[in-house]
Amino acid sequence: MNVVDTPLPGVKLIEPRVLGDDRGFFMETWNARSFAEAGLDLHFVQDNHSRSARHVLRGLHFQITNPQGKLVRVTAGSVFDVAVDLRRSSPHFGRWVGYELSAANKRMLWVPPGFGHGFVVLSDVADFLYKCTALYDPAAERAVRWDDPTLGIDWGLGGATPLLSAKDDAAPLLAEAEVYA
Repeated sequence: MNVVDTPLPGVKLIEPRVLGDDRGFFMETWNARSFAEAGLDLHFVQDNHSRSARHVLRGLHFQITNPQGKLVRVTAGSVFDVAVDLRRSSPHFGRWVGYELSAANKRMLWVPPGFGHGFVVLSDVADFLYKCTALYDPAAERAVRWDDPTLGIDWGLGGATPLLSAKDDAAPLLAEAEVYA
């Protein structure tokens, strides 16, 4: 696999080794030894799978206590996936990176604890899978508004209105959000 550093230290774009022929393909999506050798010594405790329709935007989510690291990928369709540094003490606070993840490109993104995470669906439907380093804790869940002008995230919606949950629609701007120290 190829592990690519992003402009945000700690966030990694992962390009797995894909073996394919006319029958299909095979790829390893998780191997503790291979990831550790690449500098990602991770322990996962929860796997999640979501399916969403075109223009559904989920995020920007994080847990203020017991933060989750997430290894994310798409198995059907495509999304634009975003990680935002939410550590006030970081020189990269408020900066974001975004990448298209799709069933076709098979890329994965490692979003470490301390970052907010979100994605918007670019295809008719997308299946989004993520492995988490901490269990989901609804009492600790927080969000930052997806369209915060100080973040300036270009979600690639081309003027379309995203489909949001009530929680995401009411999320605070970064300036008012409870974030990491």
